[in-house]
Amino acid sequence: MAVDHFLSEKIWFDKYKYDDAERRYYEQMNGPVGGSSQQQSTNTTSPGPPGDQNDLLSRISHLEVENQNLRSVVADLQMAIFKLESRLNALEKSSTSHQPAAVPPTQKVEPFSVPSKKVELPSASPAKKAEPPAAEEDDDDDIDLFGSDDEEEDQEAAKVREERLRQYAEKKAKKPGLIAKSSILLDVKPWDDETDMAKMEECVRSIHMDGLVWGASKLVPVGYGIKKLQIQCVVEDDKVGTDILEEEITKFEDYVQSVDIAAFNKI
Repeated sequence: MAVDHFLSEKIWFDKYKYDDAERRYYEQMNGPVGGSSQQQSTNTTSPGPPGDQNDLLSRISHLEVENQNLRSVVADLQMAIFKLESRLNALEKSSTSHQPAAVPPTQKVEPFSVPSKKVELPSASPAKKAEPPAAEEDDDDDIDLFGSDDEEEDQEAAKVREERLRQYAEKKAKKPGLIAKSSILLDVKPWDDETDMAKMEECVRSIHMDGLVWGASKLVPVGYGIKKLQIQCVVEDDKVGTDILEEEITKFEDYVQSVDIAAFNKI
């Protein structure tokens, strides 16, 4: 029963034969495995084509030339270092030879002395000789012809100086001083669009104050058909203030709603 079972199954009992045949076929085509490995080793050890050999030789010759150049450079550097060391040794020897000799302890070194010169100052006796005798001084004091004249001249000069100062003070008092002024731009707003703007401007210009001068004016639209009066004026700072000016304008309650300062500049 088991044999019949295996016969009915599709089992490849002769597979090893086909494997051997396939192996022999590939060995005939490519040679044995051992031979292939030996061939690869021989290929790696065998020299390459002649072009590669020439390239390798040229590189070797180039490296030899560079090696020779480096050796010559190193030799030059060694020679320069040797020369520097010899010069340093020579300089050290010369510096030690030029050092001052030490002073023996028993010998005293005296400082360099400069010969002193005596400077003779003029004595007071010649001055005394130059003074006039006492008798002559007494004579001058007795005469004193110009003493009174000097006092009179001093009094006259003082009077002239006082007169000139008085005149200068009077001129300065008469000269008018600078008056501080300001240029103000006012925005005068009406109540509504039915306000008579011409009448409102007439009322504003009717304000007269010392130090107040009205200037140009124009109507500036605000919105919804309402226009505001923009008027310029020049005032003296000491006489007219902005608060007083706003109070005077707002007195016209029938036309003026409010007053604002749009611009303020010193003149």
